[in-house]
Amino acid sequence: MSVMKNFHHTIHTSQQRKHGFSLLEIVVAVGIFAIFAIGIYSGIQFVFKLVYNSRIRIIETSLLNEQIESIRNMSFYDVGIVGGSPSGLLERTVTTTRNKIDFEITRTIRNIDDAFDGVINPTGEDSGGECQQSQTELCHSGSTLCVGQSAVQGHLNHGDTEGACGAADPAFDNQPSDYKFVDVEVICTSCNQQVPVSMSTYLAPRFLEGDPTHGALFIHVINASGQIVQGATVHVVSTATNPTYDFYDTTDNDGKLAIVDLAAGIEAYDITVTKAGYTSDQTYAPTVENPNPSKPFGTVVAQNLTELYFTIDAVSQMSVETLNAYCVPVGSTDISLVGTKKIGASPDVLLIDLSVTADGNGQYTFSDLAWDTYQFMVSGYDIIGSIPNERIDLLPGVSQPVSLIIGSASTHALRVDVVDSVTGQPIANASVLVTSTSFSEEKITGVGTVGQTDWSSGSGQETIGDNTRFFDDDSNVDVLTSAGNISLRDTFGQYAASGWLESSTFDLGLDATYQNIIWEPLSQPIETGDDSMRFQIATASSTSPASWNYLGPDGTDSSYYTAVDTVISDVHMGDRYMRYTAYMSTASTTYTPTLSNVSFTYTNSCTPPGQIYVGGLSATDYDVTVSATGYESEYSSVTVDGYTKLTVSLQGV
Repeated sequence: MSVMKNFHHTIHTSQQRKHGFSLLEIVVAVGIFAIFAIGIYSGIQFVFKLVYNSRIRIIETSLLNEQIESIRNMSFYDVGIVGGSPSGLLERTVTTTRNKIDFEITRTIRNIDDAFDGVINPTGEDSGGECQQSQTELCHSGSTLCVGQSAVQGHLNHGDTEGACGAADPAFDNQPSDYKFVDVEVICTSCNQQVPVSMSTYLAPRFLEGDPTHGALFIHVINASGQIVQGATVHVVSTATNPTYDFYDTTDNDGKLAIVDLAAGIEAYDITVTKAGYTSDQTYAPTVENPNPSKPFGTVVAQNLTELYFTIDAVSQMSVETLNAYCVPVGSTDISLVGTKKIGASPDVLLIDLSVTADGNGQYTFSDLAWDTYQFMVSGYDIIGSIPNERIDLLPGVSQPVSLIIGSASTHALRVDVVDSVTGQPIANASVLVTSTSFSEEKITGVGTVGQTDWSSGSGQETIGDNTRFFDDDSNVDVLTSAGNISLRDTFGQYAASGWLESSTFDLGLDATYQNIIWEPLSQPIETGDDSMRFQIATASSTSPASWNYLGPDGTDSSYYTAVDTVISDVHMGDRYMRYTAYMSTASTTYTPTLSNVSFTYTNSCTPPGQIYVGGLSATDYDVTVSATGYESEYSSVTVDGYTKLTVSLQGV
């Protein structure tokens, strides 16, 4: 029995040891295998990619060597771009196929003005091009040479003259095209290649440089603030010269394009300057519509230098809507937009003079606008108000919303805009009395602005009551030293590096529509650095929200309102209560930014700020008396004839 029991126990144990893998074990094993398989596959793919890219680079390098050698074997005077400067036989861009792979070849060729023999110098300063002590300066066929003493007499015998050619300054090179810079780029057009492979070289002429009938053209590109614009595209066209030109080039790190070898021509060069996301600037040919362009075609004078300046900056746009006095959209309205920049005079020809038709909702967006002062008109209607004032100073790179409140056209009507004489902002709740011998009517301007001009009474005020107090600061700002101004705190002659001040809560009323923030002075000392005065705005539907979230113009807490970005984000639309935080900083502890006043433009519903409209008038003279709390009253006389506008500036008391 004992033997049988042991036998059965052995069989049972053996059967237990022979059980299969569980489902979990199989899943884990498959997962581990997949990880290794994917890793091996990815590694193989990476190696193949490296080999392929290496092959592409080898082919591109071979193409570059062929291009450079081919150009070196050309005649020096043929090395140039067709229609370019220097002009030559080469196309700027060509395509070729190697090993069934397409490549694009781009050639750039420029004349180089070397300092050894002097440079073409608009300032007349010494450029270091004088002859060595053992050499003598001679004028040979219009070119200044430096020759050894033993060769001087031979040159004089052949008609050369001693001394520099023409210019009294020996450092001035009137034939500046000393040699050529050649740059060739190759890129695979079907390989998702991001950066081309390039190779450069210099080519020098065998004999003397330049053409005495050619001159130089320097093109400078700046923005609205007078700062240089790098990487702007310059298109130069001339069909009246020999050779003709039609080429593109770009401005350098100094915002300049120096073209040192162009055929002479009076008003022969049509020049257009562009850059992605920027406005354009150009020269103009005389036409019937513009007989006297303010910027005619460029002129190049033989053996001389011409400098031209062009101004471009970030494009802006205005989104316009037309509404009636009850905030109902008025569709299919004919809107005119007129700027002040001129491209011609006698007669005046404006850069922007547009007439468009709004859609069925009364909306239209004017895109790609240049910075300028713009005025609106609506055909068949009177503009009884606008938000903001329809005469708009549009800054570069902004998107400005505009609401035009329109009403039935009146044969004779008066529109009065009341503004602050310092800030130019509309004044709310101003009384406007319009009278004549047989007419008298008084109106109050709509809600316009809130803000502060004094903080000297200190912190601790939650809701605005005393307009000289605020809520909090970080102790690094000074509101007492100069009453009515905020600056960084001065400690033993050193200003704090940064500081902030948080305002009390302002009540803007129901359904507030925020427009712009403006402060004075707008320009700060250059030593304080860029954007040394910045703001953020927080709004809420109650005076005690869970938190005040301060936001910038893009509707996030990572952006700030600066001198070039003053349009308040529509994320605050409809919020009744508002606070602001002013941030000050300086790059030099011996200088500080200053804030003397800050204001915020807004409206309620369709009541335009600081404006009144009186229709149904007669064509006669009217007296206008304007008064407002905190301002001196102002009296004006105006002759009403058709739709007439009057702007009244009030001075603070």
